[in-house]
Amino acid sequence: MDLGLKGKKAIVCASSQGLGYACALALAQEVCDVFINGRGADKLAQAADSLRRATGAVGGKVTPVQADLNTDAGRSALLAACPAPDILVNNNAGPPPGQLADWDHSAWMGALESNLLSAALLMRETIPGMRARRFGRIVNITSAMVKTPHAAMGLSTAARAGLTALSKALAREAVIDNVTINNLLPERFDTPRQEFMAQRMMKDLAITRDEARAQIASTLPINRMGDPKEFGAACAFFCAVTSGFITGQNLQLDGGAYSGLI
Repeated sequence: MDLGLKGKKAIVCASSQGLGYACALALAQEVCDVFINGRGADKLAQAADSLRRATGAVGGKVTPVQADLNTDAGRSALLAACPAPDILVNNNAGPPPGQLADWDHSAWMGALESNLLSAALLMRETIPGMRARRFGRIVNITSAMVKTPHAAMGLSTAARAGLTALSKALAREAVIDNVTINNLLPERFDTPRQEFMAQRMMKDLAITRDEARAQIASTLPINRMGDPKEFGAACAFFCAVTSGFITGQNLQLDGGAYSGLI
């Protein structure tokens, strides 16, 4: 299926690894020019090389942009590299699990900066141009915790729920100019984030890595972790030229874990 994305320009935030990388790969395979992002120069360079090898001569151009999304300077660097993006994939590292007593003012502000404000400010800068050009696709990588909150993930849930509400409001206005805003809600994909969770379980429960990963997988009806390529494919579909009638949506990618009706 041709998604109509050849030659489009995509900013993919926090894409030197994990789900961001998977989205960048899927878009590059659709011959998008992708601008990938990370804070570490070496890891970012490795990711860019990996994308180029994976897509070869038929893939889109890959441009790495070293930048901290949580700063004005970092966001400005991204937009200087790609001043007129057709696609924006918002993504950022989530805060660690914890308890309400652990989260002081600094912790709350850090979560809001990473998982609400960075995306909101990038949308502020990119939506007007997208609307003027009459094409835009914004995909926010949030979390299954938006719909199924857990106390230990309260920082992530609160910040990302705020982004979800903002996106829904903006989507109703932007769609008239063929700009869509949708959210992907992952749960238990086999990424460095799940490796972090497995290492935490190994320490807390005195179990092996294989046992920790099996316990993580067992929380999903599918009884396995998600393949990041599955996630990237969903992102590319939301970005397709033919997906202009889909906006303001929250797509669960969770192996059947969500038990609600809607």
